[in-house]
Amino acid sequence: MEEALKEKETKLVARRRLVHLLISLNPDEIETLELLLDADANGNIRVSLEKLDQGKGIPLAQW
Repeated sequence: MEEALKEKETKLVARRRLVHLLISLNPDEIETLELLLDADANGNIRVSLEKLDQGKGIPLAQW
C-alpha cells in the first residue's frame, strides 16, 4: 500500500512539473509543441526535410 501511495505521489509531482512547463511556454513554443504532437504535421515536416536533404526543395525565388 505504501508503494502505491509513493507511485501516486510521483505521478502527481510529474503532472505538476508538466503544468509548470506548459504555463511557462510562450505562444511560439506552444505552436511548435502542437506541431510536434500532431502526427500529420510531423509527417509533413519529416517529408519536407527529406526532400530538402535530397535537394528537391522549391527555391524561395519560385514561391
